Amino acid sequence: MPDPSRLALFVGAALLLLVVPGPSVLYIVTQSVSHGRRAGMASVAGITTGTLVHIAAATIGLSALLASSALAFDVVKYLGAAYLIVVGIRRLAGLERPDEGRVAGSRSLSRLYRQGIVVNVLNPKTALFFLAFLPQFVDADRGRVWSQVLVLGLTFIGLGLVSDSLYALAAGSVANLLRRKRRIMRYFSGGVYVTLGVVASLAKRS
Repeated sequence: MPDPSRLALFVGAALLLLVVPGPSVLYIVTQSVSHGRRAGMASVAGITTGTLVHIAAATIGLSALLASSALAFDVVKYLGAAYLIVVGIRRLAGLERPDEGRVAGSRSLSRLYRQGIVVNVLNPKTALFFLAFLPQFVDADRGRVWSQVLVLGLTFIGLGLVSDSLYALAAGSVANLLRRKRRIMRYFSGGVYVTLGVVASLAKRS
């Protein structure tokens, strides 16, 4: 299990990130606006299932990495911090263009669910995000890194499921807000990523 203080910090950081509408949220909102709330919830289920795949990969990969070299784990941690800073700077500069993922054709809920899985599983940025974000809250000296990564990942999924569902249920108003406040949200999200990256780069092993 992660250290309780780190877990609390992780929950706060995760909530801050989830408040910022990213590509997955915009995908969900688009489906909900276009095809109704049930379609939005089907997309949420698909995105969540895809996230489980990334969490499993991160749990196996990070655990294997630490087992082979603690130094390599620290290298990944600092590279992850740098990645978060770069993403933040790109967003601040307007270079990160969210893909709204519009889907035409069938409104089948099962099809939207499958598409949500594919959209998330095949998005390399999602995999990079978890490999960059989760290690910042793992204490290698506590041992059993895989269980820490798994708990953090499942916590993020639970929080994301709630926030994504709220976005899907309130898609109309959220979509309008995003259109009016797009520049503000870009600066806010960019600042969040840069701040997380800087804090992670300054953190020392306990």
